[in-house]
Amino acid sequence: MWALIGHQSTVRLLQNSLERGRLAHSYLLIGPPHIGKMTLGFQLAQAVNCSDPNRPCQTCNQCIRIASKRHADVQIIPNLEETDGTKEIGIDQIRQLQQSSILKPFEGSCRVFIIDGAERLSQEAGNALLKILEEPPPQVVLILLARDEERLLATLRSRCQIISLHRMTTEELIQALMNRGADPQQAEELATRAQGCPGIALRGLQNPSWLASENAEIESLLHILESSSHTRLTLAANLSSLYSSEPDRIRARLQLWLGWWRDLLLTKEGAVAYLVHPRFLQNFLPIAQQFDTATINSTLRLIQETIEFLGENANPRLALEHLVIGFPNFLV
Repeated sequence: MWALIGHQSTVRLLQNSLERGRLAHSYLLIGPPHIGKMTLGFQLAQAVNCSDPNRPCQTCNQCIRIASKRHADVQIIPNLEETDGTKEIGIDQIRQLQQSSILKPFEGSCRVFIIDGAERLSQEAGNALLKILEEPPPQVVLILLARDEERLLATLRSRCQIISLHRMTTEELIQALMNRGADPQQAEELATRAQGCPGIALRGLQNPSWLASENAEIESLLHILESSSHTRLTLAANLSSLYSSEPDRIRARLQLWLGWWRDLLLTKEGAVAYLVHPRFLQNFLPIAQQFDTATINSTLRLIQETIEFLGENANPRLALEHLVIGFPNFLV
């Protein structure tokens, strides 16, 4: 049983390939953060190693060990417990993968390598991985996870079966959350906030304090707009320092800011029914009155550009300083 929220067409595709013995040697899973790429990767690893006829069963020893990340034949690259903090996936990590891939499976029937953030492969690492994809060892499945396939080498993309994971509708996500115990109001708030990404909604369901933390972060954005240049530069320094150890956390914050400014634009245009953060409508109204549409749009572009710059390994401090200094001033 595939324990996945949404993506049923993808599940049917993989299940049919599994039943016919026609699974590809390599897959490229494309989609935004928290859409379910890693979850699908793990469940595909379960499916190819499951000892039950109904694969993946989620209950056999193979499935349980893979789900708990204790299976010797399923590896995630980079290994976050061993990473040295660098943003790139380097040649040494791919060489280790190559050495492991030629070994026979130790406790299952197939070795599975999941490359998380494949767009971060260095040029050397990408070329080394290409050699493996061109002549894949038997009993090996490679699963590449990426947010944007265009940032991968075209030669890598051409050697993989590409699967795009799409956002769920709010209605689908609400129903999925209610099936997991959420009350209707909670399910609607989480589904709206998640913008079609089930991982975000599940995080909020499993950890109520996460939603409170997100709301506090949204409220703090108003203080940034009211702050001096010195305060903003101090904030940029703190964010860039944190980025070196927790880049995903900072990217998530920027995405949250992006959603805040999008809501501000919708408020400005009178489309409040589509707000991601409707509880902050009363905060948006006075700001929307002070900023014109062009200013809001330019700020949205500024945040999006900063996210892209950081994805291209730009200097975090310079990029974040440019961002916060570029925010317009809200005059109370």
